[in-house]
Amino acid sequence: MKIVVGISGGSGAIYSLALLKVLQELKIETHLVVSTMGEYVMDHECGVKLDELKSMATYFHDNKDFTAPIASGSFKVNGMVIVPCSMKTLSSVSNGFSESLLTRAADVNIKEGRKLVLVPRETPLSPIHLENMLKLSKIGVTILPACPGFYNHPERIDDIVYNIVGRILDQIGVDNDLFGRWQGV
Repeated sequence: MKIVVGISGGSGAIYSLALLKVLQELKIETHLVVSTMGEYVMDHECGVKLDELKSMATYFHDNKDFTAPIASGSFKVNGMVIVPCSMKTLSSVSNGFSESLLTRAADVNIKEGRKLVLVPRETPLSPIHLENMLKLSKIGVTILPACPGFYNHPERIDDIVYNIVGRILDQIGVDNDLFGRWQGV
Protein backbone atom coordinates (compact mmCIF):
# COMPACT_ATOMS: atom_id res chain seq x y z
CA MET A 1 0.00 0.00 0.00
CA LYS A 2 0.91 3.64 -0.57
CA ILE A 3 -0.84 6.28 1.50
CA VAL A 4 -0.46 10.05 1.27
CA VAL A 5 -0.60 11.67 4.71
CA GLY A 6 -1.30 15.38 4.79
CA ILE A 7 -0.99 17.48 7.92
CA SER A 8 -2.60 20.91 7.96
CA GLY A 9 -2.86 23.53 10.68
CA GLY A 10 -5.91 22.42 12.60
CA SER A 11 -5.51 21.41 16.22
CA GLY A 12 -5.11 17.67 16.69
CA ALA A 13 -1.53 17.03 15.56
CA ILE A 14 -1.44 14.09 17.98
CA TYR A 15 -3.69 12.16 15.57
CA SER A 16 -1.32 12.53 12.61
CA LEU A 17 1.64 11.60 14.79
CA ALA A 18 -0.08 8.40 15.92
CA LEU A 19 -1.21 7.59 12.37
CA LEU A 20 2.33 7.92 11.02
CA LYS A 21 3.69 5.71 13.80
CA VAL A 22 1.14 2.97 13.10
CA LEU A 23 1.66 3.10 9.32
CA GLN A 24 5.43 2.90 9.89
CA GLU A 25 5.00 -0.13 12.19
CA LEU A 26 2.80 -1.78 9.55
CA LYS A 27 5.48 -1.07 6.90
CA ILE A 28 3.01 0.83 4.74
CA GLU A 29 4.63 3.29 2.33
CA THR A 30 3.76 6.85 3.26
CA HIS A 31 4.10 10.10 1.35
CA LEU A 32 4.00 12.99 3.80
CA VAL A 33 3.18 16.61 3.02
CA VAL A 34 2.85 19.25 5.75
CA SER A 35 1.50 22.79 5.54
CA THR A 36 3.34 25.66 7.23
CA MET A 37 0.72 25.83 9.97
CA GLY A 38 0.71 22.03 10.24
CA GLU A 39 4.41 22.20 11.04
CA TYR A 40 3.78 24.94 13.60
CA VAL A 41 0.90 23.13 15.32
CA MET A 42 2.86 19.85 15.43
CA ASP A 43 5.67 21.59 17.28
CA HIS A 44 3.31 23.58 19.52
CA GLU A 45 1.02 20.69 20.52
CA CYS A 46 3.43 17.73 20.45
CA GLY A 47 6.92 19.23 20.60
CA VAL A 48 7.80 17.41 17.38
CA LYS A 49 9.93 19.27 14.84
CA LEU A 50 9.66 18.74 11.10
CA ASP A 51 12.87 16.66 10.87
CA GLU A 52 11.52 14.14 13.38
CA LEU A 53 8.20 14.05 11.53
CA LYS A 54 10.01 13.45 8.22
CA SER A 55 11.79 10.45 9.75
CA MET A 56 8.42 8.82 10.43
CA ALA A 57 7.43 8.83 6.75
CA THR A 58 8.80 6.82 3.86
CA TYR A 59 8.89 9.94 1.67
CA PHE A 60 8.51 13.62 2.47
CA HIS A 61 7.36 16.19 -0.08
CA ASP A 62 7.69 19.94 0.35
CA ASN A 63 4.28 21.63 0.30
CA LYS A 64 5.46 24.02 -2.44
CA ASP A 65 6.80 21.28 -4.74
CA PHE A 66 4.25 20.76 -7.49
CA THR A 67 6.71 18.44 -9.25
CA ALA A 68 6.36 15.85 -6.45
CA PRO A 69 4.94 12.49 -7.61
CA ILE A 70 1.79 12.92 -5.47
CA ALA A 71 0.82 15.95 -7.60
CA SER A 72 0.01 13.66 -10.52
CA GLY A 73 -2.79 11.19 -11.04
CA SER A 74 -0.41 8.90 -12.88
CA PHE A 75 1.38 8.25 -9.57
CA LYS A 76 -0.76 5.51 -8.06
CA VAL A 77 -1.55 5.53 -4.37
CA ASN A 78 -4.24 3.72 -2.40
CA GLY A 79 -5.57 6.90 -0.86
CA MET A 80 -4.92 10.00 1.19
CA VAL A 81 -5.65 11.16 4.71
CA ILE A 82 -5.49 14.78 5.85
CA VAL A 83 -5.21 14.78 9.62
CA PRO A 84 -5.83 17.20 11.13
CA CYS A 85 -7.70 19.00 8.38
CA SER A 86 -8.10 22.72 8.99
CA MET A 87 -11.21 24.47 7.71
CA LYS A 88 -8.97 26.41 5.31
CA THR A 89 -7.67 23.17 3.82
CA LEU A 90 -11.15 21.66 3.74
CA SER A 91 -12.46 24.74 1.93
CA SER A 92 -9.61 24.62 -0.58
CA VAL A 93 -10.26 20.94 -1.31
CA SER A 94 -14.01 21.49 -1.51
CA ASN A 95 -13.60 24.29 -4.04
CA GLY A 96 -10.80 22.78 -6.13
CA PHE A 97 -8.35 25.48 -5.05
CA SER A 98 -5.05 23.63 -5.35
CA GLU A 99 -2.72 26.35 -4.10
CA SER A 100 -0.34 23.92 -2.37
CA LEU A 101 0.91 20.38 -2.85
CA LEU A 102 -1.33 19.30 0.04
CA THR A 103 -4.49 20.51 -1.67
CA ARG A 104 -3.30 19.42 -5.13
CA ALA A 105 -2.71 15.87 -3.85
CA ALA A 106 -6.23 15.85 -2.39
CA ASP A 107 -7.61 17.11 -5.70
CA VAL A 108 -5.73 14.33 -7.52
CA ASN A 109 -7.25 11.68 -5.23
CA ILE A 110 -10.73 13.04 -5.93
CA LYS A 111 -10.27 13.20 -9.71
CA GLU A 112 -8.77 9.70 -9.81
CA GLY A 113 -11.61 8.26 -7.70
CA ARG A 114 -9.27 7.27 -4.88
CA LYS A 115 -10.04 7.23 -1.20
CA LEU A 116 -9.73 10.60 0.52
CA VAL A 117 -10.30 10.92 4.26
CA LEU A 118 -10.44 14.35 5.92
CA VAL A 119 -10.23 14.55 9.71
CA PRO A 120 -11.50 17.97 10.74
CA ARG A 121 -10.92 19.07 14.30
CA GLU A 122 -13.00 22.19 14.66
CA THR A 123 -15.92 23.12 16.87
CA PRO A 124 -18.46 24.57 16.57
CA LEU A 125 -18.99 24.12 12.85
CA SER A 126 -20.39 27.01 10.85
CA PRO A 127 -22.87 26.58 7.99
CA ILE A 128 -19.96 27.24 5.59
CA HIS A 129 -17.93 24.40 7.14
CA LEU A 130 -20.92 22.06 6.95
CA GLU A 131 -21.67 22.99 3.33
CA ASN A 132 -18.07 22.31 2.34
CA MET A 133 -18.15 18.95 4.14
CA LEU A 134 -21.48 18.03 2.53
CA LYS A 135 -20.18 18.96 -0.94
CA LEU A 136 -17.18 16.66 -0.45
CA SER A 137 -19.20 13.87 1.14
CA LYS A 138 -21.56 13.84 -1.85
CA ILE A 139 -18.63 13.05 -4.16
CA GLY A 140 -17.32 10.24 -1.97
CA VAL A 141 -14.83 11.97 0.32
CA THR A 142 -14.96 10.59 3.86
CA ILE A 143 -15.39 13.24 6.52
CA LEU A 144 -14.18 11.71 9.79
CA PRO A 145 -14.34 14.28 12.58
CA ALA A 146 -12.03 13.60 15.50
CA CYS A 147 -14.97 12.63 17.73
CA PRO A 148 -14.02 9.49 19.66
CA GLY A 149 -16.54 7.07 21.09
CA PHE A 150 -16.52 6.43 24.81
CA TYR A 151 -18.35 3.08 24.88
CA ASN A 152 -14.98 1.34 25.24
CA HIS A 153 -14.21 3.30 28.44
CA PRO A 154 -10.91 4.99 27.50
CA GLU A 155 -8.54 5.44 30.41
CA ARG A 156 -5.76 7.45 28.77
CA ILE A 157 -5.41 10.04 26.03
CA ASP A 158 -3.75 7.36 23.88
CA ASP A 159 -6.96 5.31 24.09
CA ILE A 160 -8.89 8.24 22.63
CA VAL A 161 -6.26 8.99 19.98
CA TYR A 162 -5.98 5.39 18.81
CA ASN A 163 -9.76 5.13 18.60
CA ILE A 164 -9.69 7.82 15.91
CA VAL A 165 -6.56 6.42 14.22
CA GLY A 166 -8.20 2.97 14.10
CA ARG A 167 -11.27 4.48 12.46
CA ILE A 168 -9.05 6.26 9.91
CA LEU A 169 -7.30 2.99 9.11
CA ASP A 170 -10.68 1.29 8.68
CA GLN A 171 -11.59 3.89 6.06
CA ILE A 172 -8.43 3.34 4.01
CA GLY A 173 -8.71 -0.44 4.19
CA VAL A 174 -6.04 -1.24 6.77
CA ASP A 175 -7.02 -3.97 9.25
CA ASN A 176 -6.27 -3.00 12.83
CA ASP A 177 -7.13 -3.69 16.43
CA LEU A 178 -6.26 -0.26 17.81
CA PHE A 179 -9.52 0.21 19.68
CA GLY A 180 -12.25 -1.83 21.31
CA ARG A 181 -15.04 -2.42 18.83
CA TRP A 182 -18.67 -2.50 19.85
CA GLN A 183 -19.74 -6.08 20.52
CA GLY A 184 -23.30 -5.44 21.61
CA VAL A 185 -24.76 -5.88 25.08
